[in-house]
Amino acid sequence: MDSINKQQKEKNHEDLNNKAAVDKLRELIDKTKTCFFDTGHASVESSGVRPMTVQQVDDAGNLWFLSANDSHKNEDIAADRTVKLFFQGAAHSDFMYITGKAVIIHDRNKIDELWEPIMKTWFTEGKDDPRISVIKFTPEDGYYWDTKHGKGIAFLKMLAGAATGKTMDDSIEGKLKM
Repeated sequence: MDSINKQQKEKNHEDLNNKAAVDKLRELIDKTKTCFFDTGHASVESSGVRPMTVQQVDDAGNLWFLSANDSHKNEDIAADRTVKLFFQGAAHSDFMYITGKAVIIHDRNKIDELWEPIMKTWFTEGKDDPRISVIKFTPEDGYYWDTKHGKGIAFLKMLAGAATGKTMDDSIEGKLKM
């Protein structure tokens, strides 16, 4: 039996490299800044997976986070810089998985640049809290699943496909190489 991808008449696969990959990364992260940040270590009950908010995506595609320097994730990164990030922007689209390397930085200027008042929830002394560190995540590669024409068109094509018995999926997916 053919896979669903082979049943579609439309192009549904596009690998993205360099600037196009960074643009897709930024596009999906603009829809949801929250991801699952996975260090892959089982040092805590979460097995090294925790929700994190991306504070910034720079022009090179690096993702920036603020973190407590006494956190399990910082401890995990110190042991192994390999990190995986998982994003979901909507119920049926805007999915992305990225692998890369993370590094812990203690840079007061970068903390000032990334700081948001809500972060006082975790850093009770404000942006001058001595526990704040910066995580710079440099993506290497990943994979994305998205819609080509937005959720509205994708929904209409799904309805038409269900009514006609033909695959009319509006999805697009592919590898990301930074």
